[in-house]
Parts: sequence; structure tokens; C-alpha cells
Amino acid sequence: MPSTVVEPSLPAFEALQSELEVTTDNGDGPPKPATTTNGHACKAKQREDQKPKYDPRFTERVIAATGPGAHPRLAQIMPSLVRHIHDFAREVDLTVDEWTAGVELINEAGRMSDSRRNETGLLCDVLGLESLVDEIASEQRPRSGATPSAILGPFYRAGAPFLPPGSSILRAPPRSPTPAAAFYRASLPLLARLTGRVVSARTGLPVPGATLDVWQSGPDGRYEQQDRGRDDDAAAQPPMNLRGRFRTDAGGRYALVCLRPTAYPVPSDGPAGRLLRLLDRHPWRPGHVHFVVAAPGHRALTTQVFDADDDRRCAGDAVFAVKDELLVRFRPLAEGGGDGEGDGDGDRDGRGDGGIRVNGQGSVDGAREEGEQKPKWYLEFNFSLAEL
Repeated sequence: MPSTVVEPSLPAFEALQSELEVTTDNGDGPPKPATTTNGHACKAKQREDQKPKYDPRFTERVIAATGPGAHPRLAQIMPSLVRHIHDFAREVDLTVDEWTAGVELINEAGRMSDSRRNETGLLCDVLGLESLVDEIASEQRPRSGATPSAILGPFYRAGAPFLPPGSSILRAPPRSPTPAAAFYRASLPLLARLTGRVVSARTGLPVPGATLDVWQSGPDGRYEQQDRGRDDDAAAQPPMNLRGRFRTDAGGRYALVCLRPTAYPVPSDGPAGRLLRLLDRHPWRPGHVHFVVAAPGHRALTTQVFDADDDRRCAGDAVFAVKDELLVRFRPLAEGGGDGEGDGDGDRDGRGDGGIRVNGQGSVDGAREEGEQKPKWYLEFNFSLAEL
């Protein structure tokens, strides 16, 4: 296997930045930036006889090495993958240093990934791969009128607690001046009442007993598992904060309280973040809330809803997941629990005061003061599920 010497303190793909900034002198003036992906100057129209000659049969020999007992699906897709990878390497004249950098990027993403963080998934996201796979899956299904899907993202966690209708996914911390208490207080102005129905895309009838798995980041842009691994007293969020599962009632209705989402940058401490910097790309995601909606006899829906008023971020999602049909507007919540614009649904959790059920064992000093626990925002959104 070819090798290259790279400073241990600097990942190979980051070390390439200096090569990418190589300048060339064509004799017509001051040095100019290199124009190829590997930092070597070349003419825009290089003559065919100057291009390197590669063995045209090499790729087919690699593909032919697959045995007759190969997994049928792998036997179908791997030849295409091998051809595309080989064609890419030939097209850009991939160097040993660049190949090493790519391998190191994947290795580092794998080392950072665990049950709480999927850095490899994030790397696919910033390259648009997960959104493309989502689009392919959507196009392969019959047109059903179902709510559009969106990517799962790297911060989903299975096993979120089931919560009563109308409950908040914001968990109250113990009574103490901890970072969790400060996080909780910063979240209160963003409390949003979210209601709606889950219906069949074919019939329009309500789907009772559907499960909504909900999760989102906090006002600091971090998901709760990004705080795990710290000392418990230093963590800003308790386990499973801003996560919860809810079931629809006999009329297909659901009600919960979340936060009006805020834009945040994807994590920059790993290979995905460094790749964005090397590509001179912004890391921002528009404010959004994640959902997985499932019901017997229906196709599970993985999707997100995006705050339409977050215009500057929605115009450039770092993971390319925004869809027009998933843009929503949070409205100020009028006194008494309604949205002030005749939504007609009122307080679906039956409380009648626009308040919420708070999760957690303790309280924050003053956090139960009059009106402080009431949501400030309102959103009604209906999910439409395709039948199997």
C-alpha cells in the first residue's frame, strides 16, 4: 500500500490545504492560483495525447473478481460503485496524498461516531448524499399526496419517552444554579404549542394511535447527547431533553409543546466541519424540528418542519434538506391558548389555560411563576401518511 508522510498533529486532508493554495507562473504576469483539484497547473484544453494513459481493462478486472456466491444486491450495485470511483480517480488524476487524505477523513469520522453521534452520517449530509437518497426514495414511491419526507440527520436517538398529550419535551432541571437551569430559562421564551392531525393521504380520514417521535436542538444549537460525556453538573441538558413520543387520539389529533427552533451550525470539531471550511462553505442549518410519524398500515414518515421566517438560513441549508412544503410559520400565541386567528382547535390537551405539563423531577427558582410556563408561539401542522 502506498504511503505518505504527514505530520501526526495535522490530518492528511487538512494538510492538503497548503497544496491547494499552490500558485503557478505561466509567464504572463504574477502567479495565479492552481486550477486543478490536485493543485497542479494544467491547460483548460489539454491535448488528448498529453493525458496519462491508464489500463482500460483494470476496472473490469476488479469487477470480475466478484464471485458467484456474492449477495445479489451487492452484485448488482458494486460494479457501478467501482466504475464511478475508478472513473473519478482517473478524471481528477487522484494523487497518493489525496487518496490518503480521503481514507483518513473516513477513518476519523468512524472514530468519532457512536450511539450518540453519527459523524459519518453528518459527512454524508454535508455532501448532500442523504438528501439525494431521500429524494430517490420519494421518487420511487407512487404519488400519494403524503407529507414530504426529509433526512433523519445524525442526532436521532431511539427510545425517547412516551409523554401524555399536551406535554412539553423541554425537561425541567433540579432546583439549582447549574448550566441546565440557565439552559432551561433561555428556552422559555421559545416555547411553542404544536397541534394538528395525522391523516391518511388516500382517504383524508384521521389515523388514531399514530406515534410521533419528536426531537430538536436547544436554543444554543446543541442536541442533548452533545452534552453527554461531560460531568452531570456541567451538562446544559438532561438526558433525552427536547425528545419525546406522542400518540394521536381517536380523532387523529396530537398536541405537544416544543421550542420554536433556531438556526445552528453543524458540529465543526470533526472531519465534516473541517471539510466545510476547506470548501469555503457555511455550516448553518435553518431552525427545524424533527419527526418520525408511524402508524399500522401506513408507511413511516421521516421529516422535518422548518421555520419559514429563518429566510437567510433556509436559502442555504448546509445539508440541503429544506423543501418548500415543509416551511411553516410560528405565530404568537394569543391569551387563553388559541393562536388568535380562529384556528378552532383550542387547547387540545384539555387544560384550558394554554399551559403545559412540565417533564422532570424538580423546578427552577421562579420558573413556575405566573405565565412563565405558557407557550409564546403556536403552530398547527397536519401530517399525511401514505398507506402500505
